[in-house]
Amino acid sequence: MSLIPPACPKRMEYGPCGGVDFTGRCEVAEHRCVFLDVPAVRWAGIDHDPRQRPTPGARTAGARDTLDLLETRQIVVVDWPARALSVDSIDECAAALEGHVDAVLAGDAGTDRVQYPPAYRAHLIQRRGLRVWTGLNMRDRNRVALEGELAALGVEGVAGVHCVTGDHTLSGHRPDAKPVFDLDSTEAAALARSAGHLVSVAESPATPPVGERARRLGEKVAAGADICFVNHSGGVEPVRRFIGEVGAGRPTLAGFIPCVPIVIDRASADLIASFTTLVLPDGFLERIVGAGDPEAEGVALAVALSESFLALPGVIGVNLSGGRLSGETRFAAALAKVADRLGLHA
Repeated sequence: MSLIPPACPKRMEYGPCGGVDFTGRCEVAEHRCVFLDVPAVRWAGIDHDPRQRPTPGARTAGARDTLDLLETRQIVVVDWPARALSVDSIDECAAALEGHVDAVLAGDAGTDRVQYPPAYRAHLIQRRGLRVWTGLNMRDRNRVALEGELAALGVEGVAGVHCVTGDHTLSGHRPDAKPVFDLDSTEAAALARSAGHLVSVAESPATPPVGERARRLGEKVAAGADICFVNHSGGVEPVRRFIGEVGAGRPTLAGFIPCVPIVIDRASADLIASFTTLVLPDGFLERIVGAGDPEAEGVALAVALSESFLALPGVIGVNLSGGRLSGETRFAAALAKVADRLGLHA
């Protein structure tokens, strides 16, 4: 008998998502998340059908390049700060970041649901000398469209593909759009790995069900995930504990990339505080917005936290995370400044 709950608004097979609030409530419905009262769902193929287990494909050129780099050193990946649908903003942010970071994580945000298609955006960014780690959500495309994007991303040679289920359309600025959710992040990881990509997934150690998050990551690894981006979970010790819990289950991962909050002023503090399921180190935002020079304090705290993460066994890099709703080029310059101080990028 299947253990898959029938009432997930995102139609997830391998839930829960990272949007469960700290009381256990679904991110878009009034009820408790339907995955909280069942064990982590075992990987059994797309649609929970053992016959639909995609076979891992030969690695793309982009995946091989990233794996080769990870053999030599840790890396810095930064959230892509450019405005949606603006080639000028893409070019300006690329100019600020090129030569400073190893890759940019280009996903989407609730304020900018409409984006260039993932492979085309990757092309626009990579033509300016940056490598793209593409964020691919399941909200907007069915599996056929996803297969087409994955094929195009392979041709483009992206550094990796970050598979997320994605926020529901009821959150964000386009509630008029119909949600798709043909697959979830675990199923997408299998699809991306079958296309040869280096596949990353996210996990949220501080979000219910806390006791199942490590096991859930193990099922994503069984599906094809190579790397875990660890969402903001309160600092170094929670990440250390999570890595230990995952290791006890013995999944084979290339490594972990913890998220580091980048806050340089009140606007970026307000934006990152709006992420309802993130946990920051105690006093982090208060120290920055209360400082005489918030940008200098934000950069210093980000560098210190990054260095602490990078010292943890199993950590292969950091994700400098955050953004602004305006002043994107200034934020890109701050990301570059943090990356430079870490001194990882040759």
